[in-house]
Amino acid sequence: MPESAHHRKHFPHRAFTMKDNRSVQMDFLLPDIRPNSVQLDAGAVLLPGFALHDAEAYMLAVHRITQQAPFRKMYTPGGGQMSVAMTCCGTFGWVSTSQGYSYTRVNPFTGQPWPNMPTIFQTLAHKAAQKAGFAQFQPNACLINSYSPGARMGLHQDRDEGCTEQPVVSLSFGLEAVFLWGGLKRSDPTRQILLRDGDVLVWGGPDRLRFHGIKPIRAGTHARTGETRLNITFRFVAT
Repeated sequence: MPESAHHRKHFPHRAFTMKDNRSVQMDFLLPDIRPNSVQLDAGAVLLPGFALHDAEAYMLAVHRITQQAPFRKMYTPGGGQMSVAMTCCGTFGWVSTSQGYSYTRVNPFTGQPWPNMPTIFQTLAHKAAQKAGFAQFQPNACLINSYSPGARMGLHQDRDEGCTEQPVVSLSFGLEAVFLWGGLKRSDPTRQILLRDGDVLVWGGPDRLRFHGIKPIRAGTHARTGETRLNITFRFVAT
């Protein structure tokens, strides 16, 4: 598939317009009627609409990153293809191969270093982490996931970073997602948390290794991302 067509499939970058659909108008009201923060657990905080102010700047940054490192659907060690397309930026990028999961300095698909993490990404991640009580967070890895309708993420822990002292900062744009928030064991019950456009979720400390996932994305269209949910997560990888 030509790069431009592949790119449009996962990230149809376009300027925001109020005429796309009526539901978008409700998105504008959400920051005014939703709380500024929701404490989910001791080390987990939801910041509704935290990234809406500069949303188009973040979208443009993603667009530029994917020109250098296009979205790919990777394979799990068991041989199955992931339903989520992914790319990365920063010093380290996350990859899945037959040998397992790991962070690398080089994009295995292009043979080039991952694109630099934009300053606006670093600033957002630091501000969100600080608001959630993790003032020292400075990410060196950024994973960008593209969810089409039906795509999901099974329950998992984020262990590959080799550093559980630093939090994870997760940003959502586009289609809504139901986030599964579990416990420290895979068998623990999960809570369902609705994530909307511009929401930021931060977890660390005693909650850093909680199992979490995403239920299958429901079909829909969003003015910012089309038929897509974008998830941008920031981490610190130990060197």
